[in-house]
Amino acid sequence: MLEGAAPEELEHPVDNAPVRSFAHNGMTIEGYSRAAVQTYWRVPELKLGFDLGLQPWSFMSTPTWFVSHGHLDHIAALPVYVARRRLMKMEPPTIYMPSEIVEPVHALLRACQRLDRGKQLANVVGLEPGMEVQLGRDLIVSAVATKHTIASLGYIVWERRKKLLPEYHGLSGPEIRDLRLSGTEVTKEIRLPRLAYLGDTNPVGLDQNPEAFDAEVLILEMTFVAKGERPDRIHKYGHMHLDDFVARADRFKNAWIIASHFSTRLHPDLIQKIVTRTLPEGLRERVKIWL
Repeated sequence: MLEGAAPEELEHPVDNAPVRSFAHNGMTIEGYSRAAVQTYWRVPELKLGFDLGLQPWSFMSTPTWFVSHGHLDHIAALPVYVARRRLMKMEPPTIYMPSEIVEPVHALLRACQRLDRGKQLANVVGLEPGMEVQLGRDLIVSAVATKHTIASLGYIVWERRKKLLPEYHGLSGPEIRDLRLSGTEVTKEIRLPRLAYLGDTNPVGLDQNPEAFDAEVLILEMTFVAKGERPDRIHKYGHMHLDDFVARADRFKNAWIIASHFSTRLHPDLIQKIVTRTLPEGLRERVKIWL
């Protein structure tokens, strides 16, 4: 695959939902996002996904989801996903989201239950910025504040590891074992930001979460790219422009940045051309244009 080119598109003939895929260091990023149309992502190795604007049949097995906000292009397929899990006799999923939208989502599920005459079984959990969710022994997801027109959250996925304390580096394995058995703490916890997903946000949602610049993979919206568009208006409505990336070019330490959620006002070929031409060297090579 050429750098800067669109990721591979996978065929899903059951539902015709577009899904593109990109793999990095044990994570496969799958999904699709287009502004005002649909947004949905998942990482099968981590057994989690982000947003449910559409629900590809192949995504149904993913049991845990994190919703960024309540706009329909990010949440409309939530009851479809829940109903499919029940239909296939799977366990009810757990779906995390901003606390402000939990009750409206419950109301949506109740309405769909009356329409469909099938139970809408899901564990819907509200989060606030700073709250954490532990998924298994070594995976933690933290909710971070973003800036959109309605209540919104971004998410940082951390891998938790144990690191030997410096004062014990010269000891043998048996000596370390004996210290541990005696009750001495010989390690400290470190966290590695594997993935950051910020949903829809203006630059404030990026700038106030510096850990997003350090994540191995950053999934970030780039809704507008054309010259002459007013940044104040774009930011007011909770979105980002290509120029916002350029202005922060030296801050991105990510191995890869997935730029997504492009406006439908421009043809994908033109978006590709503008972004590739505008991004500076050093950043351009690490950006995947998700179209």
